Amino acid sequence: MAAVRLARAATGRDLILKFEGCYHGHADTFLVAAGSGVATLGLPNSPGVPEAVARLTLVCPFNDTPAVGDMFQRHAGRIAAVIVEPFIGNAGFIPAKPGFLQDLRRLTSANGALLIFDEVMTGFRVHPGGAQALTGVMPDLTTLGKVIGGGLPVGAYGGRRDFMQMIAPAGKVYQAGTLSGNPLAVAAGLATLTTARTEGVFDVLERRTRRLVDGFRAAAQAAGVPFTAASAGSLWGFFFHPGPVTNFAEAKAQDTALFRRFHRAARERGILLAPSPFEAAFVSAAHDDAIIDRTVAALADALAAARKR
Repeated sequence: MAAVRLARAATGRDLILKFEGCYHGHADTFLVAAGSGVATLGLPNSPGVPEAVARLTLVCPFNDTPAVGDMFQRHAGRIAAVIVEPFIGNAGFIPAKPGFLQDLRRLTSANGALLIFDEVMTGFRVHPGGAQALTGVMPDLTTLGKVIGGGLPVGAYGGRRDFMQMIAPAGKVYQAGTLSGNPLAVAAGLATLTTARTEGVFDVLERRTRRLVDGFRAAAQAAGVPFTAASAGSLWGFFFHPGPVTNFAEAKAQDTALFRRFHRAARERGILLAPSPFEAAFVSAAHDDAIIDRTVAALADALAAARKR
């Protein structure tokens, strides 16, 4: 919300472009074709969002460069910013196709709009420097969430100096928050960032995540279940779908009934996955190789049980 306010102030424009299945919080501007809980409940938009507000949000399919280009042509000089999860985590895990984020950078720059990376899920998870370091695409603004507080409630946004100097008290764009600078969250965040910077920690996280995904994929293949899975750093996800899944429409075509049976079976075996087929997952530093192997075995058993029900 604050990053979008800043983008509108910096450009003098009102329209925001987002992508189907991406979730950027529960501000009215974003509850249009959103992911996360909105996707889980099957809500196209939320009641209570005024039509006049919804009209300020343009929506494109993820990974569709021509659609974005068409939006810039149809709304020339009116789009303030494009906001995107560089790897979608709120519609299941959906990576950007090679070149897509680069295309967004090119199109926003060419049309005088800002590019906002929502790294609430990807920050410090896909790479120590976030998705922008992994992909080499530098956005104008970046948003971060609980990951920078070790899971405690905290958020931050930042970007180019000239934009950030527009924020009060240096500038005229209002910014405030009741929990801003909460000492407990900040202390947890400093401890988390210190651990994340420890040499070798991220390499181990990435290796264990691949181990989990590869094992789960092999189990699904052995069971003959339509399945696709992927990961980046410690962020991963799967669909009961033959794949590839490149956008929200394809994510919604997965076998959600099988997911519900599988989720119940996994829980019965002590594996607590997100209770939605539209949520990515994370591996933490506490998940050692033994835990990963036990998890893969439990998921394979849960999958076999889910197929019989």
